[in-house]
Amino acid sequence: MAPLLALDNISKRFGAVVVADGISLALNAGEALGIIGPNGAGKTTLFAIAAGALAPDAGRVLFAGEDITGLSPDRRCRKGLARAFQIPQPFVGMTVFENVVVAAAFGAGEPEAAVYDRAADLLDRCGLADKANRSAGGLTLLDRKRLELARALATKPRVLLLDEVAGGLTEHECHALVELIKDVRASGVSIVWIEHIVHALLASIDRLLVLHGGRFIAAGEPREVIRSSQVAEIYMGIAADG
Repeated sequence: MAPLLALDNISKRFGAVVVADGISLALNAGEALGIIGPNGAGKTTLFAIAAGALAPDAGRVLFAGEDITGLSPDRRCRKGLARAFQIPQPFVGMTVFENVVVAAAFGAGEPEAAVYDRAADLLDRCGLADKANRSAGGLTLLDRKRLELARALATKPRVLLLDEVAGGLTEHECHALVELIKDVRASGVSIVWIEHIVHALLASIDRLLVLHGGRFIAAGEPREVIRSSQVAEIYMGIAADG
């Protein structure tokens, strides 16, 4: 069976800066994959290529065996590839509920009236039911991140790309977010998660990849990868965080 999401020999450079040098990865159905690496390693660029916001210089993006390299982000979304951004950007002039309705209607391609119940269920699942009628612009950082997840889930994803969603949270808030992501995974959504908060990854993923210099330099069981001397040398402090 083909991987649910695959990057096949992806290359990308910006002038003299190489951010992806023949990168390949495969995400299987039901798997949670983590990616770490120093700032500037190209992690978010890789997500932009996977989601269709950025075209690779070479290589292919495959979804369930289909080459989607030429598809726009919205068409990838409707196939089941969703992305939650590092810095949530809700529609601040809308309520929390309206934000999720818009994501469900446009992201999943359904009539607005048909998504109300699902939007309400998602808000309850993400801990936002009591804030449904509040302006999204007045939410705390944790609740904005919850809303970002709810909006991504509203598109009915098969694969969810999480870009540093734990960044900026307190320890208590980070734990709450991890529990939510575990619940998302238990529902059958496969996950690729870029994160600097390593203990959050270790609690949630099956496999860990380390990106450095445009290449994956380590891959495998998360705690074994974290203990690698090569990883410790390149990514200073990560072993202690783990």
